[in-house]
Order: sequence, then structure tokens, then C-alpha cells
Amino acid sequence: MLQTLLLVFIICSWLFWLVALYLVHSFFQPTTKPRAPGFTPPVSILKPIKGVDVQAYENFASFFRQDYPHFEVIFGVADRADPVVPIVERLKRENPSCPIRLLVIEPFGANRKASLLHGLAAAAHHEVLVASDSDMRVTPDYLRRIVAPLADERVGLVTCPYQGDLALNFTARLEALHMGATFLPMMLAGRGFLDMRFAMGATAALRRSDLESIGGFAAIADYLADDYQLGARIAALGRRVHLSDYVVTSILGATTFHEQWQREIRWARCNRVSRPLEYPGLLLSFSTPLSVSWLIFSDFSIVAWQAMFISLSVRWAVAWLATSCSQDWNTRRWLIWLPIRDMLSSLVWLVGFFGSRVTWRGEEFVLVDHGRMQPAKPAAINAWLGFWPFTRR
Repeated sequence: MLQTLLLVFIICSWLFWLVALYLVHSFFQPTTKPRAPGFTPPVSILKPIKGVDVQAYENFASFFRQDYPHFEVIFGVADRADPVVPIVERLKRENPSCPIRLLVIEPFGANRKASLLHGLAAAAHHEVLVASDSDMRVTPDYLRRIVAPLADERVGLVTCPYQGDLALNFTARLEALHMGATFLPMMLAGRGFLDMRFAMGATAALRRSDLESIGGFAAIADYLADDYQLGARIAALGRRVHLSDYVVTSILGATTFHEQWQREIRWARCNRVSRPLEYPGLLLSFSTPLSVSWLIFSDFSIVAWQAMFISLSVRWAVAWLATSCSQDWNTRRWLIWLPIRDMLSSLVWLVGFFGSRVTWRGEEFVLVDHGRMQPAKPAAINAWLGFWPFTRR
């Protein structure tokens, strides 16, 4: 019975990835629809920052090189002594023609990023706001492409996918594989069958008036999944969440297993609390782990080996073609490690089902009701997590 059930799930997972590939291909096809090239309202770019990310100067500088008529960039930190402050001050000196401000904002919610965004939005001069994570890098056409959909009054928020670059060690390459070969196809598959009611931290472009209608960033300052909450609340206004075909780049650098484990567990628990009915469905994306399970339970039968071969072939083929569609050439170089990435993803998914503790930028939090979070007390640690090699004891 178990082997039959595994076989059914494995076949369904093959179909899932083939459908995902079709949706990726369709999404990145050149469009004949106008991009509203004349729609270039003034924009305020909001950058909440903490600490110095890999190549932070180059990441920030890419937002000043926009082929866009009028925009400002506002950085927000919680501490004037943050080591990232001198980098922003240098950028201000080197870009005198671009309005750049650095604000020190007192956090008031458990989600420090949302707290900073609230202060940045209040200080912004323009109606169109673009929030972006600190480790993102963009090209000069970024603003034109993500702001253009807002010409349609029915669109309330524009977000975009992301891919990893400058992965300097093995764990960072596994993270890049997740972004380009797993998360992107899965996201487009979800978008194809479910409502697009969430944003991504890579980019969220919206009007100030719509933001104020949902209570501003202050309304989501205690939630772990601030990007999901932002998209869901904008959609609740009757506005559309638009997924741009512009792909931003996340600069990864070198990471450790401990860092990656904490980050991915946070993502998993974020997904679980945000979309609890859909989280179990991620099982359909685990072609390789399901095939390994069947191989073990079938005592390594010939049929199970054949299923394993098909699963690996499907995953590699879909990842190869998906990275071609998205022009993610860096991730393609590391596809040999995709089976390991898939096994790690399934482990993260399984652990994400349990527990409520997450680590974010060195701070510990505990999830409470409906995805809210609060600072964790040392005694609140889930003791069983200490058994995992990636978890600090």
C-alpha cells in the first residue's frame, strides 16, 4: 500500500514539474502588450538595511544607475553605529545629483524590516514607493519595468522573482539552486493555479494611497511574513498583485550551513503560517526524495530504480530549461548538485511543519497566532531542534 502511494505521488510530481516548466516558458515569452513607456511617475526607493551584506556598496549603487527621470533613495537603519552607515555616506558623496537620505528609525514591532519601512514610507516624498531588500542588485531598466504596470489602476502592487549570483561556496550554490531551479518554477506554478496574493522582499512597488488604505507598514510590523501580508492586504482592497518578468539578483557570497539552515527554516515556517492549506502540497515538488523513499521501501527494486532515473531526468531537464527561460546562467552551472538540493529542501519542508522558533538577522523570534511573532526568550527554545547539526545549541 505504501509503495503504491509513493508511486502515485512520484508520478504526480513528474506532472507537476512539467506543468511548472510550461508556465515558466509562457511567463518569460516576449510580450506584445505595451509596457506604458510614458508612465514614469516620481519614485521613492525604500531600503531598510542592517549590517554589511556581500558587496553592499555595489548592490546599493545599482539603484542609483537607473534610466529613470526622477527618483530618490532612502535608507533606514535602527542604529546610527551600524557598520553599513559609512557605505551609505560614501554613496551620498559620490552621487550628489541623486537625492539620497539616511534615516535612523526606532523599531516598534517585532519585524524590524517592516518597522523601518514604515518610517521610510512616512519620510518619502513621492506617491509611488518601491521597497527592496538590501542584498538585491538591479540593472538600469529596473525602475521603468516594475513601475510600468502601475499605469493600470487595477494593479495595486508589483513584485518580481529573484535569482542568486556570486555564490562563492557550496552552501551558497545550494541556495542559488533553490532560487532558480526550485522556487521560481514552483512560484509560477502556484501563480498559475492559485491567486497571486503575495509580494516578495526582492521588490514591492505600490502607491502610497493603497499602502495607507491597509494601515501602512505599521499594520504588518508584528508579522513574520511581511511580504505575504502586504500582498494579501493589497489584494483584499480589490487590487491586483502583478508579477513582473524582471528578475532581480540576490548577491549571496559565501554562507555556512548554519546560516542557510536558519534562513530556510524561517522561509519554510513563513510559508506554513502564511498559506497553511497549501504548505502540505509542496510534497508534490519532491520528485527525488519521493523516489529515494520508494527505492528504500521496495528493497531497491528495478522498477524503483527506473522511477529514480526518470525523477532525476525530469528535474534536471526542467531546471535546465527553466534557467534558460530566466537566463539564469550561473545557477545552470551548478545543476549537478540538484539532487542534494532537493533532498535538503524536503528536510527543510519536514522540519518547517513543526516548531515556532525562527532566527532573523541574528535575532530569535517565536511565532504566535496567525503568523505574528515576538522576541524569543532563551527558555522558549524548542529543545528538539538542538539535535540538528545546523542549529546552534
